[in-house]
Parts: sequence; structure tokens; C-alpha cells
Amino acid sequence: MAALEKSPLASENERLILDIVRRQEPIPRATITGHTNLTQQSVHRLVEALMARGLLRAGAAHKGARGQPSPTIELARQTVYSVGISVNTDAATLSVADFGCDIVDQETVRGVLADRKATLAVLAEKLNVILTRHVIERESLIGLGFAMSGFFVGDDRRFNAPEPLRDWSLIDLQPELEDVFALPASLENNATTGAIGESLRGVGRWCQTFAYLSFNYGFGGGLVLEGRPYLGFHGNAGEFSVIYNPDEAPRRPALQYLMRILRENGVDIGSIEALKQDFDPSWPGVENWLSETMPMLDRLIATLTGVVDPQAIVFGGQLSPKLGQMMIDRAHVPSQRQHRYGAAPSGPRLVLSETQGDASAIGAALLPLKFRYFL
Repeated sequence: MAALEKSPLASENERLILDIVRRQEPIPRATITGHTNLTQQSVHRLVEALMARGLLRAGAAHKGARGQPSPTIELARQTVYSVGISVNTDAATLSVADFGCDIVDQETVRGVLADRKATLAVLAEKLNVILTRHVIERESLIGLGFAMSGFFVGDDRRFNAPEPLRDWSLIDLQPELEDVFALPASLENNATTGAIGESLRGVGRWCQTFAYLSFNYGFGGGLVLEGRPYLGFHGNAGEFSVIYNPDEAPRRPALQYLMRILRENGVDIGSIEALKQDFDPSWPGVENWLSETMPMLDRLIATLTGVVDPQAIVFGGQLSPKLGQMMIDRAHVPSQRQHRYGAAPSGPRLVLSETQGDASAIGAALLPLKFRYFL
């Protein structure tokens, strides 16, 4: 494959303008400067250049309180598209996103994904179906974001994924993905893309610094600091399970252990997705799992509060909202403890994911857009 474009396709100042428009579109052109530390002349030149490149366009006029309507600026949504693949232990989702960071379409392959090559071939066919369905030219695709459960090992970022994904583990996936899809590929674990999806389409609309907890077959997370994903030196920032020693690991908040307890109590749950869709708080075993798991989760919440001081901690991944709310209701945050003079430090809000859909799959699709065009 030809040499890949590694640098963003927009300069830092261009990305600043694009991100302001993304967050507030349609935005009156005259107000963009007030959201920057740039001069009005600089902003004018940047906007003109981005419009000439087809990344911005004029929107409907904005009627203010006085005077003539102000011209507005918005993203040119059909300029470019990106593709995302999110692989979990029991399903793989392929998504296509437009330049406005909206998901155009999704296709999912369900079942155990033991055969990597066969799964990728099916996903490639599903991409063709989406492109045909929406009359999207392949030349308008800028890249592929790939996300999977697990953590990175080695300098070439090989996944160490859960046992059901053994065939995907400890191999260099990037060249294989680029060969199958003929697109430059960026790889992150699914908790990090979940945090990216949340930052662009969920909690990030009101919160710039948060920790994202990804409850899946395993358990991990991601960090968004001042609006930007923090990946860490080895790409494993948010690998929260490392705070637990081997004896504690079975009590960490990984959903595989809830499934095990439910099956032991006669509740037939065949997959993490089924657990999310069909969850019933009255199932036998749920309260037992919560009593074992919440002390482990409370420790993580205290650690994140002390080290990161986030505005929010988001409960996401493949977590049922009902189960997530049960966990939030039982959680303890450091601000609830006794403190000197009766004055406690402010703590994070504990909130459910606000992303409509699978944040990891959405984040995977937005990965090329985030790192090339937006802050």
C-alpha cells in the first residue's frame, strides 16, 4: 500500500476553527473569533481557506436580536467520511461516519468471532453495502479506525485481547486491516474509542475532563483531559484493571463474572450483548455480584478522583443502563467521607454514558476524523 498520511490534514489553528464549528454549528461567522485567542483577520483567513477546501460551508442566516441576519458557518458533512470497526468478544460492528461526526450507517456481525480473516471479509462486504446504499464514493473515505477489547503490547501495538479473541491477539493487525479495506488504519482499544465517542457525541458536550469506564467482557477505560483523549506512553492509559492484584481480579467489575454468577443461579445468558439488552435487576445473583464488585469499583473511583480530578466519571461500554444506575446509586466517592473542618473537596459526577448507541463503535468511526480535523 502507498505510504500513509500520518499527520493531520488540518493545521492546529484550522483544527481549532473546525472544532468550534463542530460544537456550535451553525455558528454566526462573526462570533467565531470570540471562542479563540486569534485575531479577527486570522480567523477570517482560516475560515476562507477551510471553505475553499470544502470543509466548511455557509449555513442559513442567523436572525439576531437586532439588525440584519448574520451569516453562519457549518461543517460540510459530505466532504469526507471515515470507517470504524469495533470488535468485542461476541460481536463486531462496522460504522461509517460523515464529516459532521454523525454515524451514517452501521452493520454488525454477531456471534463468536473466532476466525479473524473470515470476520474481516464479512465486514469488508458490509462496508460495500453501506457505500452503495448511501451512494458514497470510496475516494471520499479518509481512513479506518479499529478498536478491540484488550491492551497493547510491543512497539508495533499488538493487542492482548480476551480469550474469546485469541485469533486477533499478539499479531500486527494494522497491515492486514489496510490490505483488506484499502484504507490507512488507526488502532486503539475499545475503551479509548468509547471515551472518544463519548467526548464527541455524549458527555463531552458539557464536560471536558472525564474518565470513561468501559464495562465489557473485561473491564477498562479511557481518559479525556481538557477535551483530548489521553493515550499514555504505551497507548494503555485507562487500563484500570491493573490496580487489582490477581486475587482481586475476579471481583473487578468485568461483566464476564456477572454472567458466571447468573448462570450459577439458573439465569441463561449467552452473551454480553444479551446481558445488556435483557438485564433484569431482580435476577438471582445480581445483588451478590454488586456486593463483591462495588468495593473494587469504589477504590477505582477514589483513585481517579485523587489522581485525575475529573469533572465526571462515565459508566459506559456494554453496560445495561439499569445496571449502571444500580452501581452509581451504590458507589461511594471521596467527598462523602469525613474531612477536616467538615469541608470536603468537590468530587466527580457519576453519570451514565450519554452517547446514543455503542460509544466504542462510534468512537472507532470518529477516530480518523478526531485525529486529523478536530481537537
